[in-house]
Amino acid sequence: MPSFDIVSKTDMAEVDNALAGIGREIAQRFDFKGSKCSVERKDETITVLADDDMKLKQMHELLKVHFTRRNVDTKALDFKPEEKAAGNSIRQIVIVKQGIDKEIAKTLVKEIKDSKIKVQVSIQGDELRVSGKKRDELQDVIALVKKIPVDLPLQYVNFRD
Repeated sequence: MPSFDIVSKTDMAEVDNALAGIGREIAQRFDFKGSKCSVERKDETITVLADDDMKLKQMHELLKVHFTRRNVDTKALDFKPEEKAAGNSIRQIVIVKQGIDKEIAKTLVKEIKDSKIKVQVSIQGDELRVSGKKRDELQDVIALVKKIPVDLPLQYVNFRD
């Protein structure tokens, strides 16, 4: 029985490469000279440190540009509210989303079942397994899921015949 998995995974090596590029650009750019702006990553958490609001917005742009260059979807970034840090600087936590959370998984399952395509969908941890009798039905499900507005980058992996 053909099947495939719907997952949301972010390549952390590419995230590290993007952050290294941001660090190099901050060191070279004239408008960042003498500032204490930085980006650091621990696990799935990126900490952005900036001197003021304007530099924080520029850091956001740098994040988006460098992540796009490294083929990491910017929908995987979850920006938390900014907070005051030591001195007059601003700190912001950015979480790199991994996996499909329960609410989005339930929404996707409901949409697939409402479409009347003859497939079975099961939630397996932080991913969805879709199985059906025909390959064409599975391709229809992929086309349907691509049309659903979701705040996550979705990948379709493990396609088996």
